Amino acid sequence: MASRKTILATDQIYHIYNRGVEKRPIFLNKRDYNRFIQIVNYYRFANCPVKFSKFKAMSRDSKSDLLSTLESQADKLVEILVFCLMPNHIHFLCKQLKDNGISKFMNKLSSGYSHYFNILNQRVGSLFQGNFKAVIIETDEQLVHTSRYIHLNPVSSYLIEFESLESYDYSSYPEYTGHKTGFCNTEQILSYFKNVQDYEDFIGNQVDYARELENIKHLLLD
Repeated sequence: MASRKTILATDQIYHIYNRGVEKRPIFLNKRDYNRFIQIVNYYRFANCPVKFSKFKAMSRDSKSDLLSTLESQADKLVEILVFCLMPNHIHFLCKQLKDNGISKFMNKLSSGYSHYFNILNQRVGSLFQGNFKAVIIETDEQLVHTSRYIHLNPVSSYLIEFESLESYDYSSYPEYTGHKTGFCNTEQILSYFKNVQDYEDFIGNQVDYARELENIKHLLLD
């Protein structure tokens, strides 16, 4: 396995991304997207007492109680600021809270989801294209612009129109606009804006430019 060029340091924020092997789809339907998000929500914690498959089999109340307990312990591998799931790739902005936290989180996430996807679709082998990529966030400007890049992915890829972005359930953007509750820490990025509307305007004023860059997006992911 190739060594990682970027050192993942605790208390630093990174843009994390990966895609399907041979750029193949990794999400085929709503169930796949929702399963992935549930795994993300579970494995962001450091001391999950059972595997996700057993957690998934619990009653709704038991799952809610367990997540509440894990949340109250404030013992997380990562803090997720932004995420977006696309048909064949994924993006996260996350802060590493423990040594090797991002690697542990991503390994559990990719392993758990790949196992589910392969069984369901009667396939074998890797689902993701090698190691995930990581880019350290070094400035406040880079942080907010990367959040915009990630949130605009469904729009710049012509998957949806901007007007529908706040109802795109497979991204953290609905959390930022107050249309949905979730597990992301939205406060850090929103603190750079006067209000939520300013952040929405910040996202929306780059739609045309983001779509112009779509034809070279593969360069950003390599």
